[in-house]
Amino acid sequence: MDFVGTTERLQETANGIARAAEILRQGGTVALPTETVYGLGANALDPKAVARIFTAKERPGWDPLIVHVADEAMLRLVVREIPPAAVRLMKAFWPGPLTLLLPKSDAVPDLVTAGRSLVGVRMPRHPVMLQVIREAGVPVAAPSANRFGRTSPTNAAHVLEDLEGRIDAVLDGGATEVGVESTVVDPCQTPMVVYRPGAVTLQMLEETVGPAVRYEPPATTQSPESLPSPGVGIRHYAPRARVVLVRDQAELQETVASLKPERTGVLLPTGWTSEGQTFDWGSTPEEMAQRLFAGLRDLDARGVTSIVCPLPPEHGVGAALLDRLRKAARVS
Repeated sequence: MDFVGTTERLQETANGIARAAEILRQGGTVALPTETVYGLGANALDPKAVARIFTAKERPGWDPLIVHVADEAMLRLVVREIPPAAVRLMKAFWPGPLTLLLPKSDAVPDLVTAGRSLVGVRMPRHPVMLQVIREAGVPVAAPSANRFGRTSPTNAAHVLEDLEGRIDAVLDGGATEVGVESTVVDPCQTPMVVYRPGAVTLQMLEETVGPAVRYEPPATTQSPESLPSPGVGIRHYAPRARVVLVRDQAELQETVASLKPERTGVLLPTGWTSEGQTFDWGSTPEEMAQRLFAGLRDLDARGVTSIVCPLPPEHGVGAALLDRLRKAARVS
């Protein structure tokens, strides 16, 4: 399997953005900052460029990609139609961490959608990502910039841990703002379906379109090829260490005590106490989302064999945290 050999480091400057856009136009791969996590970008209309994403990530061909656009003209290049419900969601949440599943145009290679008729598309909020797309002049396919199934990257160092030498460049835009991947919605169904929760919460969607929204996580028995959306496989977001989920502080302390504390990591909410190697997870669901993947990677790097984590509240962005943690822990 051939890789690029050296990964170019680019800075958040006009020259860095121009270079990233040039690489994309030439059919290369660049890890780019978004408001959610870092994405591994390539020209979404170039099948050979898209194939390089799958190769670098060791991503199976059944897992579709999300296409990022910078304006309406680019959107209309990749989709055949935009239903009224999608227009309402775009007006409310774009640019931002919301991916919409829409009928794909013939311009989008089947590899992007894994042969499906719908393509996931969003307009990112991160100014650097938007400028790179504008200067490249092409829609950008960009899954998370990590090895498949592993913990998503929220800074450039995380990207290089997984993809050094496998991609052409990484553009360092600092730590990401949201910290978990975009919400994925199919607005073509009635009621519309949320396949992956994110920072655009179910409550926010209902405030925009009314109660005609339902959350439908894929069944654990579904074959990978039949999964309806990117990023919904049962095994995702996983550190090397085993993830153990607990309900409260008492259960956390009991669990850590039953393990070897020196080999046990803990994602510790602010104000809680515990033995083991701890990572300050923050005090609000928003802080916890921003720090989740950084915490899992930090504890992994310390060589722990288990990571104990309390379950977040199920409402708001807590639903996104719960989804990522259950996948990391391999529980349904």
